Amino acid sequence: MVLRARLSRDENEQAVVCKLARARKAPRDLVMRARMIELSWQGMRVPAIAAELGCSQKTVRCWLHRFNRIGLEGLEDLGGQGRRRRITEAERSRIIGLVKRPPPGRVTMQADGELVAEDTAGPPEWTLDALARQAQAIGIEMGRSQVRRILLAEGVRWRRTRSWTRSKDPDFEGKGRGSSASTPARPTVRRSSAPTSSDR
Repeated sequence: MVLRARLSRDENEQAVVCKLARARKAPRDLVMRARMIELSWQGMRVPAIAAELGCSQKTVRCWLHRFNRIGLEGLEDLGGQGRRRRITEAERSRIIGLVKRPPPGRVTMQADGELVAEDTAGPPEWTLDALARQAQAIGIEMGRSQVRRILLAEGVRWRRTRSWTRSKDPDFEGKGRGSSASTPARPTVRRSSAPTSSDR
């Protein structure tokens, strides 16, 4: 029986595999495994895939079997072969998807002029801490440093919360200039030089 990668379960799984197969900043081994799946989907058989990628047929069979059994998580490192990735590619994609959506606590003006937030307890802007908390809320255990590494690797920008805001309301008084600008600078006093022998 000819071994092939099973068909993708949905469009998202297929998109993740294809994107990973062309990724420049993802781990090299992970990219190669995704490429194995993609080539198999294109109709190539195990010997041809091994020749294309410069690896053994046994290696190709191993990862095709893993993908067929487990899916995207099957492309992660095998246990006992070095440090395992803390999150899967599917979870990584969910983190990237989070930052592309508006934060749940962001206030938007409705047609009637009323200001409404989807979730008043949610973050109004995406910060690294807010993204880490939101990730944990959907079951992905990770800290802000991990979130930062993922976003930097993907070239994704996130919004930083500002300490002040502007309003069109004339009765609204925004925060003025900081105290550092209002504090007068200390006058510079020229120090007299110590007397020298020629001054005596």
